[in-house]
Amino acid sequence: MTPLGEQLDRVIDEMLTRGITYEEAQRELERRFIVRALDRTRGNLCQAAGVLGMHRNTLSRKLTEHRLRRPPSA
Repeated sequence: MTPLGEQLDRVIDEMLTRGITYEEAQRELERRFIVRALDRTRGNLCQAAGVLGMHRNTLSRKLTEHRLRRPPSA
């Protein structure tokens, strides 16, 4: 198993122990991925969508869904 796989296994075990549901985990992971991608691209929606491997319109929809604001561009 890869180091990433081992790390994920530990995180998943801890989440299950704490009673975190799949839906909660999936939502939080998606939200954090989006926030980090936007941070890395200084709020550039097109670049963030590329980093995430999704269409810009999908990212816009997910921002609304997660009630996130696009950080100001630098």
